[in-house]
Amino acid sequence: DEKIGQLNLVTPGGAVTGSVVSKDVDGKIRQGNVGGLFGITGPDQVRQAQEIAVKNSRLHIPLLFGLDVIHGHKTVFPIPLGLSCSWDTALIRKSARIAATEASADGLDWVFSPMVDIARDPRWGRVAEGAGEDPYLGSQIAAAMVRGYQGNDLTKDDAVMACVKHFALYGAAEAGREYNTVDMSRIRMYQYYLPPYKAAIDAGAGSVMSSFNVIDGIPATGNKWLLTDLLRNQWKFKGLVVSDYTSLSEMTAHGMGDLKTVAALAMNAGLDMDMVSEGYLATLKQSLKEGKVTQTQIDQACRRVLEAKYKLGLFSDPYRRMNDERAQKEILS
Repeated sequence: DEKIGQLNLVTPGGAVTGSVVSKDVDGKIRQGNVGGLFGITGPDQVRQAQEIAVKNSRLHIPLLFGLDVIHGHKTVFPIPLGLSCSWDTALIRKSARIAATEASADGLDWVFSPMVDIARDPRWGRVAEGAGEDPYLGSQIAAAMVRGYQGNDLTKDDAVMACVKHFALYGAAEAGREYNTVDMSRIRMYQYYLPPYKAAIDAGAGSVMSSFNVIDGIPATGNKWLLTDLLRNQWKFKGLVVSDYTSLSEMTAHGMGDLKTVAALAMNAGLDMDMVSEGYLATLKQSLKEGKVTQTQIDQACRRVLEAKYKLGLFSDPYRRMNDERAQKEILS
């Protein structure tokens, strides 16, 4: 139960990313049913949640705190598409470093950025969040952002873990329609769309977020070819893979089955952490009893969540990024 709890990423409602808000978050933290939170900021608020986990859960495992920090945290830089027009990767890296300094001073460990999706259809509503249409420029910027966020030592108080998104091909939805099907040849995929993700991973990104779109008829969040064969086996990625906001439960709308079925599909595909759907929390234990998933898979996913916390130094000091003095000094400086 506690291993499955580590795979559960929830929001108490401070985020503006999605319409679903998690219920009874404090109670679930006490029971060891939450691995991380997003949508809350500020050293005091974050500390309150961390204290529940560290003092009141059986194993005292600290929580991971994330947020969509896309182009600056409180100090706002141009949108990523605007940043990319500069071709100044050193300055872009510096903007990510400033964002990391502020975000970590605000109690955060993890940023859902960089968004590295190549976009070639101007009708797509999220073009603004990426670096445009060029794989070379996109790759250079992806690597610069990761290095800016993470610095050279993730345990430092002013470092945050980057999360490369949206894996993969999210910007290639047919007709620019959000969440739509993506259908492309391997040649186009490897030549134009995959290089920025690969560059971010080669730069040491600690985590990757799965996308909403379908690839070869299977949604990315439950796509084993994508999350295991390509990401882990070909590219040797060893970090944490998290779903997008309810992208696990939304596989049901793609015709992939009920919540239990899609949660097992995601676990078998290689998804470690379930953002907001709570499909893992509600169904994985039953799927384990039925032989739909294995104990080894659950252990491996749990290990990756715990390793992310370990890399960020949270086991040695769960409160290392919750410093009021730093917040006052660094934010909007």
